[in-house]
Amino acid sequence: MNDAAKPAIEQHDLPAFFAWPAPRPGAPAVSIVAPMYNEAGGAASLVSEIGDALEGVDYEIVAVDDGSTDDTAAALLNSPARNLRVLRHRENAGQSRALRTGVLAARSDIIVTLDGDGQNNPADIPALLNALLDGAPPLAMVAGERKKRQDSAAKKWASRLANGLRKRLLRDGADDTGCGLKAFHREAYLRLPYFDHMHRYLPALMRREGFAVRFVPVRHRPRAHGASKYTNIGRLMVAIRDLSGVFWLLGRSRSPGGVEELER
Repeated sequence: MNDAAKPAIEQHDLPAFFAWPAPRPGAPAVSIVAPMYNEAGGAASLVSEIGDALEGVDYEIVAVDDGSTDDTAAALLNSPARNLRVLRHRENAGQSRALRTGVLAARSDIIVTLDGDGQNNPADIPALLNALLDGAPPLAMVAGERKKRQDSAAKKWASRLANGLRKRLLRDGADDTGCGLKAFHREAYLRLPYFDHMHRYLPALMRREGFAVRFVPVRHRPRAHGASKYTNIGRLMVAIRDLSGVFWLLGRSRSPGGVEELER
């Protein structure tokens, strides 16, 4: 790996005694967080697929309706899916805020997120979950990277441009941070600075806090319902603005070079 491709933060500043919190009493093994905005056509089928993928696992689904103007909330409430909780923003606040709402409400300390548009395949959840659980600190997140993307040529071109620029500037080691499929420890996520669109920069932000991130290939499906919430130009302009902010955050991070507890 050449210097330009190396992660911005390679050392892990976690104390040697660091451990993830013990499971909360009565909490499920995993909380699946799915933000949704105007996804009435596919909301019910998505939560049903999640349940099928997690057969035999103690889970909950936290679906966050981000102020939809269609019947997304009704579709979720009328769904026969088990272990489903439905949260609703009174106003649209964006995907990052919806994800944060879901993570804050989650009862498990293990979180898996996926996009609410149905393009992420819930059948990939167990692979990410197992990869996370097989690791120990400093591993905090396993992120999916979409293969054979089922998007328009223009959208894939814009995504390659944004991903290439981000990877070069932030050196986060990620080829695809736009994939909504991620598994992580709630404790690690809550240590990160919150800002709008932060969900696209989670690998860099995790590494900034001294955590490790793994990447695994996942499938991608064509959109069957609803419409994309972004335009290519809009996505690119937001990416340029956000990149400058995250670049600043990384530059303002200081490493203690490790942490140890001294004996008295």
